Amino acid sequence: MDRKFVEFRLGSSDISAVRFGISPGHELVHALRTILRPQGSPLHWGWFRDLRVKPAGESFRLMAVICGVDGYMPDFLTATPSGDMTPEEEAERLRHVPDERLTFDLEKMVLRSTGARQQEIRELIAAPARARAMIVEAWQEVWDALLAPVWPQMLHLLRADIAVRARRSSENGLADMASTLHSTVTWADEIVRVQMRKHEEVVDCGGTGLVLVPSVMMNARGCAVLTERPAQPTIFYPAHGVSETWHRGQADAEAALTALLGAARARLVLELQQPLSTSECAALTDLAVSTASHHLTVLRDAGLIDSRRSGVRVLHTRTPLGEALAGTSGTP
Repeated sequence: MDRKFVEFRLGSSDISAVRFGISPGHELVHALRTILRPQGSPLHWGWFRDLRVKPAGESFRLMAVICGVDGYMPDFLTATPSGDMTPEEEAERLRHVPDERLTFDLEKMVLRSTGARQQEIRELIAAPARARAMIVEAWQEVWDALLAPVWPQMLHLLRADIAVRARRSSENGLADMASTLHSTVTWADEIVRVQMRKHEEVVDCGGTGLVLVPSVMMNARGCAVLTERPAQPTIFYPAHGVSETWHRGQADAEAALTALLGAARARLVLELQQPLSTSECAALTDLAVSTASHHLTVLRDAGLIDSRRSGVRVLHTRTPLGEALAGTSGTP
């Protein structure tokens, strides 16, 4: 079978405008799809099992109708992602999606559906203002049930992924960093290629840059893209460190890590949510600097942290393996 690719072509101004973003809307669609087809997302079974409110009712059904179980999802559900995008901002943006944008995207879903589902989407298209109000209400209710309880853990993991990749980009260059996004992504000669299952396209970024968006909820087997204006050219990729325990809170993660590593090393792994010096690590964990240094050396040898000199200081950060063991716990 011939492989299909979406190619993003970058000029010099695009390369300087490559940036990272966070997308609550994208995460919600993939959370919903995980529930509709859980067999494809074993890393999220623990999250689903621990949901306080099980998905049901009209709001969940409506979101399932317009999103489907895989493939294309309506672009209007995802704003141009930014590093500080909040769920509240995403929901507010949905309230102002133009009628023509909403109907254009829903028409695509008509082509990808049949029977009663197709008819229901046609009815939404016939009354866009009413449809928009229904979708906003359903979005908020489904968000509150599925992701609001674990958004702090997700946000921490997303920011940690961005920090790791931004550091790699500054040290080794954009192309090297892009090669770590996913096995389906390559970057060479100012062209970023993303292997896709069905879609192929050549996208001239036109000086607007490219947005790279990590995702906790999307399936790790591939990436997704946004290519049509007015959306910003965007690549969604699976975030580092998503393990089956990603949804755990601080207390659960610390107890598990303590049993594995010991109390001092567990605290160090959990505290390293951002680069910290040896003395800062010692102060946060109530250890002598020499003791903290010893534990940090053990953690570095085990591949859980990375240590780099910055001026007169040595800064320590978690590696992707350390992120996975930390279970994305803690408060961002």
